[in-house]
Amino acid sequence: MPTIYELTSAGDRYFDGLVDKFSRSLYQAPRGELRLAMLDYLLPQMLRLDHQPVLDVGGGLGQQAAWLAERGHPVTMAEPSLDMLGYAQQWHREAKGLPHETIRYVHAPLQALINEAPGPWPLITCHAVLEWLGDPRAAVAILASLLAPSGQLSLMVFNRDALRFSNAVKGNLEKALSDRLEGKGKRQRLTPISPVTHSEVVAWGGENQLEVTEVAGIRVFQDYLRHPPASEKEAETLLALEKQYCRHDPHWRLGRYLLYTFTKSETAT
Repeated sequence: MPTIYELTSAGDRYFDGLVDKFSRSLYQAPRGELRLAMLDYLLPQMLRLDHQPVLDVGGGLGQQAAWLAERGHPVTMAEPSLDMLGYAQQWHREAKGLPHETIRYVHAPLQALINEAPGPWPLITCHAVLEWLGDPRAAVAILASLLAPSGQLSLMVFNRDALRFSNAVKGNLEKALSDRLEGKGKRQRLTPISPVTHSEVVAWGGENQLEVTEVAGIRVFQDYLRHPPASEKEAETLLALEKQYCRHDPHWRLGRYLLYTFTKSETAT
């Protein structure tokens, strides 16, 4: 399997060899903790959750699959990185105490799920995946084909507009002006290769009979702070601020991630 520094034939990037880096940098750090806290807050508001089967696409280290399984959903977790999949299985079993039969694991990229997990699925989660694909527009079409009529797609993407704004705040003015925002080269620091805009995501959904029914921003304020919270109380205040404005216009539009609920047309085939 390729590492993140190698492109697949489709132009995608996978994460074999980076389990420790992901766990340490993304989920044992304030930004990862806040992201998970916001998902815990937002998903019950933005989705109809009635213990229906879920396909978790690009499940990574398994946090979302565990969250769903703990709430009574039969989960199929698909992940192209064998390292990530192995970590998730062990963590689910040893740290979360989930029964083996609760989650089905599929070692496959998004593009292969048409054959590996065809559904149709009443609920699909696909969080922080599109930005690592060479063709995110095609990925939305595949996700739509896996979804049942009236089904829900929970899609979280890395926000190109927020990335541009963040670069300007940091003083990278030429980079922001030229819109050279994609991660490139073998030494890039986990910068997504395909950050996307809100207008692109909405258009791609519309092409596939998917209607945006909910939207929110995640990490609306955190990434623009001059100094990180210096105490637990400040961290709690930041989380309260994020919760208060994550669905308010214009603030949600500058979230580092944008979280959508798409609903598929009842008459879609």
